[in-house]
Amino acid sequence: MAKNAARRATEKPASPRETLRVVSSPVADHLIHERVRLAIVSSLAVNPSLTFNELKRLLDITDGNLSIHARKLEEAGYIECEKAFEGRMPKTTFRLSQQGRTALGRYLDHMERLIEAARG
Repeated sequence: MAKNAARRATEKPASPRETLRVVSSPVADHLIHERVRLAIVSSLAVNPSLTFNELKRLLDITDGNLSIHARKLEEAGYIECEKAFEGRMPKTTFRLSQQGRTALGRYLDHMERLIEAARG
């Protein structure tokens, strides 16, 4: 225990400038940061469109979970939702909007800055 205390006493503390660099970086987009919503947006970023059932299978989530998170993303303008019928079966298709693509880009830039700061 004494060794650890002596080692800490000789370690140079982080400069305020280094601390400010991490603290002052823009806040992550909390809407996208949530795990399921990030998975939805990321999946739509690499696919032109996905149906409700495709997203549900891809992400291995329940109907209700997908519905709630997709609605929040749609309300924010991050995804577009098209509802149609194939025969008598409803078909919901999702696409990433330009606003969503921009928000994802900002989020990824933010995370890259945090990773760079953490690695030093």
